[in-house]
Amino acid sequence: MYKKTIPTTLLSTLLLASVLTACSSSNNSTSPSSTGSTDKQVKLTVWGMGDEAKSLPTIVQEFEKENPTIKVEVQALPWSSAHDKLLTAIASKSGPDVIQMGTSWIPEFAAAGALMDLTPYIKQYPEFNPDNFYTGSVNTTKYKNLTVGIPWYAETRVLYYRTDLLKQVGYNEAPKTWDELQDAAKKLTARGKGKYGINIDPAEGTLGFMFARQNGSKLFDDQNNPLFNQPEFVEAIDYLNSFFKDGTAPVDLGLDVIQAFKGDAIIPMFISGPWMINPIKEQAPELEGKWATAVLPTKKNNISALGGSDLSVFQFSKNQEASLKFIAFMSKPDTQTQWRKLTNSLPAVLKAWEDPALKDDANYQIISKQLKSAEPMPLITSFEQISQKYITHFEQIYRGKANVQTEMDTLNAEAKQLRVNKHTKG
Repeated sequence: MYKKTIPTTLLSTLLLASVLTACSSSNNSTSPSSTGSTDKQVKLTVWGMGDEAKSLPTIVQEFEKENPTIKVEVQALPWSSAHDKLLTAIASKSGPDVIQMGTSWIPEFAAAGALMDLTPYIKQYPEFNPDNFYTGSVNTTKYKNLTVGIPWYAETRVLYYRTDLLKQVGYNEAPKTWDELQDAAKKLTARGKGKYGINIDPAEGTLGFMFARQNGSKLFDDQNNPLFNQPEFVEAIDYLNSFFKDGTAPVDLGLDVIQAFKGDAIIPMFISGPWMINPIKEQAPELEGKWATAVLPTKKNNISALGGSDLSVFQFSKNQEASLKFIAFMSKPDTQTQWRKLTNSLPAVLKAWEDPALKDDANYQIISKQLKSAEPMPLITSFEQISQKYITHFEQIYRGKANVQTEMDTLNAEAKQLRVNKHTKG
């Protein structure tokens, strides 16, 4: 999933390099060369993020059986502190060997020269072949002309809906177009007081950019200038705002999404990722057969947002060969299947989706179908800050009734200034 990040000015941190020190397993390696040695014991440090990283030692045991000269030490970092810890590692040029990277972090750390270019090793390691992965996942690993990571797991956004209630308002299938989504939302809202048609999360910045792409917006031109005040983008934001404007989407409902989805469904449709499948099954078992997922409705296309995580090699690692072996192991279909069983993280490797647990589950097949039409957010270093500014301006629109074009003009100017500042500093 998209991980929460802390927008940080990287340059100011790097200026502290002369006074920062850090410990690293890289300095403990007995390897005599920069690529590591397979003749002596190598100590490999892997930084994983979030709760799922706590399951990594189980996978590591299998890797160590196949590679007895490599000892792997896993450090599980909270997402909330991982960003700053990585900045410190870069400044001191001393850190992990293998790093789990949230897909939205790639531009920042690649621009800082922290991630090893893996392009020369793609032919050497068949597991790195881009054809093994979803195209969108491969795109998350690119920075300029470099490949700075290998896809690990993937997620995207789909439509969740109550099949029973949609049928009651004339929809035997999920809405397939923007017009149908709007129409279905209005009919579901008409069920009575306190009922709505759909939930639009205004704090989810990716939604605005995702819908803009569906309306044909490129988001940025070929020189990376923002296009947020152009008709395609403005029309998409106006469309999203229409759900708040006509009362089909709630503002500040204050209910858990599953709670609102249960029973007679205060909210019978919402957009979210694959992490909602199991909670619905566990917390609302009475809804079995009454809900489903669907690919997003189409305007000019139905491109969804793509998130997840990649695995990268720290540029300053002294165990690069061992690091590449570890990432290759993590990219094997069998390993990806085992990882999914441990963490519910969905594989980025296409062949791993042949596992019956995914192949025979209609909801996961929808996720797989949507992943084929999903792209990461723009891979530019200032995008996290731009996304936060979008959230602020969208709040002025849906809550403050501000003019959409005016707010997008301002957002575009701010985004352009961020691009100029990044270029000047970079």
